[in-house]
Amino acid sequence: MARTPLAVLDLVPVSTGSTAGEALRNSLDLARRAEQLGYSRYWFAEHHLNPGVAGTSPAVLLALAAAVTSDIRLGSGALQLGHRTALSAVEEFGLLDAVHPGRFDLGLGRSGGPAERGTPVAEAAATVGGRAPNGLLVPERYSNEHLLRSPRLALHRRLLQLPGAESQAYDEQVSDILALLAGTYAPDAGFETQVVPGEGAALQLWVLGSSAGISAQVAGANGLRFAANYHVSPGTVLEAVEGYRQAFKPSAGLDRPYVSVSADVVVADDEGTARELATGYGLWVRSIRSGEGAIAFPSPEEARRHIWSEEDRALVADRTATQFIGTAPQVAEQLRTLRDATGADELIVTTITHGHADRVRSFELLAAEWGLTAG
Repeated sequence: MARTPLAVLDLVPVSTGSTAGEALRNSLDLARRAEQLGYSRYWFAEHHLNPGVAGTSPAVLLALAAAVTSDIRLGSGALQLGHRTALSAVEEFGLLDAVHPGRFDLGLGRSGGPAERGTPVAEAAATVGGRAPNGLLVPERYSNEHLLRSPRLALHRRLLQLPGAESQAYDEQVSDILALLAGTYAPDAGFETQVVPGEGAALQLWVLGSSAGISAQVAGANGLRFAANYHVSPGTVLEAVEGYRQAFKPSAGLDRPYVSVSADVVVADDEGTARELATGYGLWVRSIRSGEGAIAFPSPEEARRHIWSEEDRALVADRTATQFIGTAPQVAEQLRTLRDATGADELIVTTITHGHADRVRSFELLAAEWGLTAG
């Protein structure tokens, strides 16, 4: 069996005591190392108004990363469509492709709207709150309804959207992106609509999602690749991939479903060191899920000073329980369990540690254990 590709998802994390500029330089260094180590893709996430996350513009980050790498695929994980138009997405990535043709993944995500709704498939429903048949932990579903009502999200909308603007329906927006790329947008308008650069760009399109709702349905209906977020919503990963597969219709670019699944990992030379490096993760997740916004990633010493309430622990329990921590063989085994439970064609890993050298070392150890081919 062919070796399952491993990719990288980077949020450009800012650690306590450092700056956004240092975080960016660290991410570009990691992108170079990921290419040398044999990772298949390097994706940047998009987040706003989070002091501990500097990844605000995937297109800008991708342009910088393309300038310091040669062959690794680069992409957005994901470009948030809730506050931009189909045209702006195609033009931004068309510019990137014009300079570095054939290297970019346009990963599409939703933002600023209602929570995804979907009916879990029977196979997945039986595992929620327990384990999949192969032992993968599938926690209780986490609800983000309180975040959708938070003042921070309201501020996001006010600052990211023009006054009076409304987000286009997600399925319509993805259809417009596909049409603009193909040069088939509004053929009855009486004149040609051509996006230069953008039309005909050699982009690989992905949809990122956390449930069997609209994202999985849109990805499947349009025959696109789908990335399921185990690292964000582990309780719904099985229903997400199954919902996508059930909705899939072959397209010109893809004749069968194609799935990548994400995981948050920390690898070190010994398990004790790995767990020490991961100490700040729970506190960092708490800052996001509480609606406060991602804090700068704390050192282990800083994290240990936090006094946890039972409410705090419950808020992050699913995420801390499903972070893969340990030696390279231990984490590789957990990744194989995730792959086999979801039938993933690829896996994408994200790692955050307080120190940059520890983060790089984590990716080095995992690459060697997984058998990636160093460049």
